[in-house]
Amino acid sequence: MPCVGDWLNSPLSIVQGIFAQNVPNSDWEKKVTEYFKEKLKENNATNWVPSLNDVPVHYLKPNSLVKFRCMVQDMFDPEFYMGVYETVDPNTNARVLHFGKYRDVAECGPQQEIDLKSSQTVTSERQTFYCVPVPGESAWVKEISFLTEPAYVSASQARVSPSTSYTPSRHKRSYEEDEDMDLHPSKQKEQHVGKSSCSGGDIHGCVEPKRLETEASAGHHVISPNCSPPLDLNFPLPGEKGPACLVKVYENWESFKVNDVLEVFGVLSVDPVLSIMNSEERDSSTLDPMECMDTAEEQRVHSPPASLVPRIHVILAQKLQHINPLLPACLKEEESKTCEFVSNFMSELSPVRAELLGFLTHALLGDSLAAEYLILHLISTVYARRDVLPLGKFAVNLSGCPRNSAFTEHLYRLIQQLVPASFHLRMSIESMNHSRFIPHKDYTANRLVSGLLQLASNTSLVIDETQLEQGQLDTAGVHNVTALGNLITWQKVDYDFNYHRMEFPCNINVLITSEGRSLLPSDCQVHLQPQIIPPNMEEYMSSLLTAVLPSVLNKFRIYLSLLRLLDYSISDEVTKAVEEDFVEMRKNNPESVTADDLHRMLLVARFLSLSAGQTTLSRERWLRAKQLEALRKARLQQQQSVNGNEL
Repeated sequence: MPCVGDWLNSPLSIVQGIFAQNVPNSDWEKKVTEYFKEKLKENNATNWVPSLNDVPVHYLKPNSLVKFRCMVQDMFDPEFYMGVYETVDPNTNARVLHFGKYRDVAECGPQQEIDLKSSQTVTSERQTFYCVPVPGESAWVKEISFLTEPAYVSASQARVSPSTSYTPSRHKRSYEEDEDMDLHPSKQKEQHVGKSSCSGGDIHGCVEPKRLETEASAGHHVISPNCSPPLDLNFPLPGEKGPACLVKVYENWESFKVNDVLEVFGVLSVDPVLSIMNSEERDSSTLDPMECMDTAEEQRVHSPPASLVPRIHVILAQKLQHINPLLPACLKEEESKTCEFVSNFMSELSPVRAELLGFLTHALLGDSLAAEYLILHLISTVYARRDVLPLGKFAVNLSGCPRNSAFTEHLYRLIQQLVPASFHLRMSIESMNHSRFIPHKDYTANRLVSGLLQLASNTSLVIDETQLEQGQLDTAGVHNVTALGNLITWQKVDYDFNYHRMEFPCNINVLITSEGRSLLPSDCQVHLQPQIIPPNMEEYMSSLLTAVLPSVLNKFRIYLSLLRLLDYSISDEVTKAVEEDFVEMRKNNPESVTADDLHRMLLVARFLSLSAGQTTLSRERWLRAKQLEALRKARLQQQQSVNGNEL
């Protein structure tokens, strides 16, 4: 029976053993998947698997088992590969069957050649995803994910010291050194990397890409480190750290789509053969032009250096409900441990909510009403779509924010400590006119160029309007503001494909801070009424975090992630009572009570119920929702009477 080190360090040897035992039967692939699925279930074995989110690729052993938590940023064209191929020894005529799955490079012995005419050859298909770390992932998510892997941290057999035997020394850099590569479009020239090659025989027998992509032969030289321009990793947000990966998926890739968040387990491929075709060799036209249908730019983008953009050949992949490492990965499963975790936490929900409300009240300068609405906002999520209308979104405009005290900056830092993924968008004329918000298709490179609004589900987007000054928006600025409005109103982003636009639905929590009413649409405007004005805003906000125990902070994080995943319903009895109540409200004040008010009150009642751990609406919560809305509206009317601002 293979030990832990075998399936972690040498997964391909496990695959080889299963392949050898089951050939010529076609079910060997299914048995491989079942083997690793069972192994990862044993004794929290997933914690033993090294993660590319935590460790630079040059510290990991090539062809070892790794995991990667990522977002699908783009999908490349499917490619054909040799799933099974046969090699022959010209001297002895001995024949050996090999598997090509989970590999970029076809293996041949020193005296062997691939028999391209063999009847045993099986051509298969795989899909390539370009995956990046989850945009805006909070530092605490990375830290906790890393610390919850004691077996790996203490002694992971798959981790190795950097070795120039398989990666050029110039690639041995930390993620921090690569963090701003996507900020320099002028430096977006990348090395071309062959899709696959073999150490012996005809290289075109290893992989036959669907678009007839050219291959790198074993005779080519590695590009000189001094001649290599920086690589654009195409991260959606500036300042992101971590690797981008080409994720090769072999089964059920139709179930995944762009912007999905995945956790994949697979074989790490950083073979230097993938990085050996240089631009001079491309320019020499030694390859048949008829076989080279891709542009040079497309080759560079789709075949970047494996040491910077490693390949992961997926054995197992799952779509993640959330990325909070403090929660079980899948809360829908009826496992005893998951049910016990949820029930235990729900039993202590009331004090956690009270502490969180107090924490946010202090963060909002003593305004408890604004803190109530901020909690409701943070647990909101799009739970369904009715035609084009997203149900469950709750974008909040927090008006009345101090302009010159960096209040929003510090508030965002606190929110960042509570949610798994977030981004702070500072609105200014310059940023609106010069930033790339909407992803667009680059047909020359045949890739989707990312934009600021290419975010994963349940990302918190904090938009700061307090720094916005008078100025002129150009065409790009108008398009960006329109894109923000569509994101807030319809929870969709229209990606630009040059000749048409394609809608990509999203689920983004949007909080807008402003002095007066926001220029952007929102579901609810709450005017901030500070009860305290700290002399030093930075010192005041920092003291709030230091005063919270780490265990309490973790409870806040669990609370906000868990509640947005709960189901919710309204009984027929309560529905009838709400309808009758609304009719009475219309009778008493027909002009000021509208259908939009009813929709908003139902949303507030929904999130109030969930915030208390109740999955059905009660009469008590409905009355509390009406009370909160009355207080909020009264505050807005009071503010309007003071300065004449529009509601």
